[in-house]
Amino acid sequence: MTAIDEPAAEGKPDNLATFWTRTLPELSAALKCGSDGLSSADAAARLARYGANSDAQTKSDGVARAILRRLLEPLSLILLAAGIVSVATGDGVGGSIIVAILTISIGLDTVQEGHAVKAAEELRRSVALKAEVKRDGVFRQIEVDQVAPGDVVRVRAGDIIPADAMILDATACTVGEAALTGEPYPVRKSPGVIKTQSAGEASNALFRGAVVQTGEAVALVVGTGRATVFGAAASALSEAQAPSPFQRDLHQFGLVIARLTLGLVVIVLASRVLLGREVLGSVLFAVALAVGLTPELLPMITTVTLSRGAMRMASKKVIVKRLASIHDLGAMTVLCTDKTGTLTSAEITLARSLGAQGTDDLRAARLGAVAADLGGDRGSLDAALIAGSAGVVQGWTLAGRHAFDFTRRLGSVLAVGPEGPLLIVKGAPDAVLGLCKAQRAGETTTAMGESERTQAMDQVHALAGDGMRCIAVASRPWSGPTRDVEVTDETDLVFEGFCAFADPPKATAAAAIARLAGAGVRLKILSGDDPTVVKRLAGLVGLNADMVLSGADIATLGDDALAVQVQTIDAYGRLAPDQKSRIVKALQSKGAVVGFLGDGINDAPGLKVADIGLSVEGASGVAQAAADMILLASDLGVVADGVDEGRRTFANILKYVRMGASSNFGNMLSMAVASIALPFLPMLPTQILLNNLLYDLSELGIPFDGVRPEAVERPQVWDMTGLLRFAGVMGPLSSLFDFLTFGLLLLVFHTSPAEFRTAWFLESMATQILVIFIIRTNGRPWQDFPRPALAASSIVALVVAMALPFTPIGPWFGFETPAVATLLGIGAVVAAYLVSAELLKPLAIKTRQR
Repeated sequence: MTAIDEPAAEGKPDNLATFWTRTLPELSAALKCGSDGLSSADAAARLARYGANSDAQTKSDGVARAILRRLLEPLSLILLAAGIVSVATGDGVGGSIIVAILTISIGLDTVQEGHAVKAAEELRRSVALKAEVKRDGVFRQIEVDQVAPGDVVRVRAGDIIPADAMILDATACTVGEAALTGEPYPVRKSPGVIKTQSAGEASNALFRGAVVQTGEAVALVVGTGRATVFGAAASALSEAQAPSPFQRDLHQFGLVIARLTLGLVVIVLASRVLLGREVLGSVLFAVALAVGLTPELLPMITTVTLSRGAMRMASKKVIVKRLASIHDLGAMTVLCTDKTGTLTSAEITLARSLGAQGTDDLRAARLGAVAADLGGDRGSLDAALIAGSAGVVQGWTLAGRHAFDFTRRLGSVLAVGPEGPLLIVKGAPDAVLGLCKAQRAGETTTAMGESERTQAMDQVHALAGDGMRCIAVASRPWSGPTRDVEVTDETDLVFEGFCAFADPPKATAAAAIARLAGAGVRLKILSGDDPTVVKRLAGLVGLNADMVLSGADIATLGDDALAVQVQTIDAYGRLAPDQKSRIVKALQSKGAVVGFLGDGINDAPGLKVADIGLSVEGASGVAQAAADMILLASDLGVVADGVDEGRRTFANILKYVRMGASSNFGNMLSMAVASIALPFLPMLPTQILLNNLLYDLSELGIPFDGVRPEAVERPQVWDMTGLLRFAGVMGPLSSLFDFLTFGLLLLVFHTSPAEFRTAWFLESMATQILVIFIIRTNGRPWQDFPRPALAASSIVALVVAMALPFTPIGPWFGFETPAVATLLGIGAVVAAYLVSAELLKPLAIKTRQR
């Protein structure tokens, strides 16, 4: 649907983004219609011009394009090329393994995709299928997607509002907008013009997707489809998903590996050709070198590690929809959360019952509960009164009532009980206080004048400042026969006191926020509710509540100014959905990894643009479908558990990368130098591939390894500078001991080329595998043992590597049994290398933290 205030097929109406601030004549002129509805012909023309009242279908790449996109990643291209070349040069087994690993990894990732399509579909299903509109002068039922700008619609209690509209007439109409604006209380709707720019304060407007709680209304349709507040969520979900932090970092890592591999291979091949070495042998050696540099197990290690993390998070009541989001959760530095349903229970509760003197007194709540139970409208406030005063209704019966009058903003019941016939009136404080001539003072009453009313209203304002909403309760003894109550009966009342309501924070919220803060994750409240309520909540849960920015404030700020403000302000109120996404983007612009926790339709844009989207059990279907994870337990403590799990998962992935940076890079560098300096190949291509295969087998246990506590203390991210530093320290160290080995083999033991290759193969395998136990932990290896799976895979691979040259199949790979003295010398080199690696490890490992 083309927005009403954007160019359509013909003409362009005025900008109606904040239509509730316009008068009816202004709207009629902009829409080129009256308030009597459309004719069928006019409606058809408008539908042709503006489109159907529905949301655009989410574009999907399809399976083939999704696979191709992943295959074109630098790391995938390197692995594919390595696999094809390996098969072409005779290593069919090794090449097939590489291609199989790549295929499985891409397949699993592709299966995880498609959530945006499901989100948009859920969005469409959640909207009313039928709407009652005035066509050709008569109200009739039509398909909701046939509603057009200029239509006059009628909605009643229980209806889902089909479009954004300006109210023409309303009778006792209240609307539930919690999922759209974050307002937990039903909102009273009535005709009129208001000046606020915030949709959450637009009492004269209806918004698509909200639900009518009571009464009915007739309204002029202004926006349909994506030109509605609701439709903005669908538009956000149909936009292309930006790469996540994990995907961006993995792409960058692939580019680094590609450059290193290409540079080393070109140098080796060119040098050997220039030195007159055999061309075919040099090409095969260069290919084997490229395969050796390639982290072919990285996709498998990443997928298995993330999958194990997803399984562990499932046991903690978290459903993971996108595997890479586990890493992103561990890297998160800022968590933005909605208020209603996440920090609070989204259930209105009776917070206080105050007497007329401003002190705590249960009488007001008891009488209010009697009125609510016998003659209330069963709204959220009545339900809270009944729940907060259980059992007090016993002994009371209904003798008459006057239904709640939304114009006078009060209602009353005539109840017969322990105090005899009693008229009980409850409603808006100013409306009820105006009918009172006395106020309760213990067992007696005192006169109530203007000064007493002013003091009572001051109490109301003080409670509002604490985020509580009040109703007043008054009564008077009934004389004469019982009957239905009339307006003239609601006079000469005795003010009993106030009932104050709140949407309280969850009991676990403050502790969970403190835990997240201790883990380096800042929390910010992004709510559609009143800034005063948000300020109070922020203070209750331990956040900085000195200043709260409203949606109106943010509307005046440019992107650069907003990026500055979000660094210090933690609470925001009366936000439109697009303003939530603006705040997320402002935080990201300063380098933050941003998570977003929300449960309403108005949270969908924020969930979409955040690095990690989180929703909760009981959230709207749209929010759940748009999220990367769903928390089955609606508790921030579960988020903190997920942060820990994400950091553990990334720590194990980083172990594999570090091992490749130290061992693979060092050994391949040694081979490259030796292939140029020595008159023979330091290791045959088949021996290089065997070395690479056995080393990869030794690392299969990494996803099952444990993680030290300091690895989960702060947000962890891919740090290319740190990885290059690690490779720059540990790689040359490995090469240094390789060169020492070369010197021993050539100058001390005078080995033949075949014996040289065998001895270096043994030294290379021993150093590569045993150093795993050193660099897998930031601590001392004898104080932090590996888990059984990693120990088993490493030891098995080591035993196979050490035994293979001495078996009958050793000669197949060109091995020749070295002398005992040679083996002892190799053993001494290995021991010296391991000691040196442990001593230099602190220099190499300096984890970057955000």
